Formats: sequence, C-alpha cells, structure tokens
Amino acid sequence: MKVQFGRHRIELVRGDITTQQVDAVVNAANSALAGGGGVDGAIHRAAGPSVMEETRRRYPRGCPTGEAVVTVAGHLPARFIFHAVGPVWQGGHRGEPDLLRSAYRRCLELAIAHDCRSVAFPAISTGVYGYPMDLAAETALEEIRRFLVEQATAAPLTVRMVLFDAGAYAAFARVLESFVADESPAADQSHAPDESHAPDESHAADKSQGVDQSPAAG
Repeated sequence: MKVQFGRHRIELVRGDITTQQVDAVVNAANSALAGGGGVDGAIHRAAGPSVMEETRRRYPRGCPTGEAVVTVAGHLPARFIFHAVGPVWQGGHRGEPDLLRSAYRRCLELAIAHDCRSVAFPAISTGVYGYPMDLAAETALEEIRRFLVEQATAAPLTVRMVLFDAGAYAAFARVLESFVADESPAADQSHAPDESHAPDESHAADKSQGVDQSPAAG
C-alpha cells in the first residue's frame, strides 16, 4: 500500500526489515543501545559486529527514550541505521504518545540531515515494550504525515513501514486509508499487502495525495 503526500510517499509492506534496500533502516533499540531481542536483535545479527562496536564507541551513555542516533549499516543493504528508542507502554498516561512521536520524528530529521531518499521503520515499541498496535499505528503515521507535510519542498522521501504480520499490517493500513478516504479516490481498492521491495521513484504523484493499494513489483 502506498500513499503520496506531495512529492513524498508512505509505504506499507510486509517483510523482513533487514532485507530492505533503502538509505536508512530504523532499529527499535533500547536506551542502552545494547542489542536485544526482536527487531533489535535481528538487525544487529544481520548487520554484523561493526554496528555494535560503533554504538559503544560513539554513544557510551546510550540514547534517551524518544531520541535516535545514527551508525553505519554494516552488512545491511542500506547506508545507515537509525537507532530509535521508543517508550515502554505504561497505560498511556506517562507521556508514551509524545515519546513515540518524538522517536519517529527524530529518525525523519536524521534522514533529511543525511540526504536519505528512503527510510524503513519497524513498528517501534510494539514488541516487548507492549505498545498497543492500533494506538502505535495511529501515533506513528500521524507524526510521519505531519513531518512530510512540513517538508513539502524537500527532496522526495519514501517512508516505508515494514510490518511483520497481517495484524500489524491491517492496523497500519486502517490508519493510512483514513488519511485519504475523504480527500482523493483510491487508485486501486485491492487489499493485497505489498511485499518487501526497493523504492520505485517512477510513481511520483501528480496530485497532492493519492493511494495505491496494489502489490508492488518485487
């Protein structure tokens, strides 16, 4: 599924974030930048030891919740890894939404600062940190949309959400569909999820917002 925001694009795909051919991959890190399970562990295993060596050298005090730091991408098919620290869900009354928004925004700011044209995100904080998927999808996509609208004149940026399973994909798709339901007709109303793929810049939109739900070419 793809939605165009002026010259920028949000994509939803199901797949493995460690195989995404993008400029930057976002890692759902812990505040110690010490590696771990889930997405964090998978990215470190795929990227190799150079990434952990760099985080220890450059960020010995770790990274605060709601922030992100950048390293090399090691063996990943990307230029950078942005290590974002999302909040642990504690019921939603301890600043979790603001911290989650901040983590996404900081990664997007890093993408602009490092001249990235594409960045792949996992669903930050939805694993062991327990953030409810529906709420995480709404918070993440609203912040991404807000940022892209603010960056209307910047170089085109593709923001790809890489979701592991059908439930996560459905949660994010519901939110993304709501962004355009009343603003522009859907180009393709099929609901087949996109598979992992590289950015295709040939789909530049002629209208300010549009949605394409057709499967992308692999």
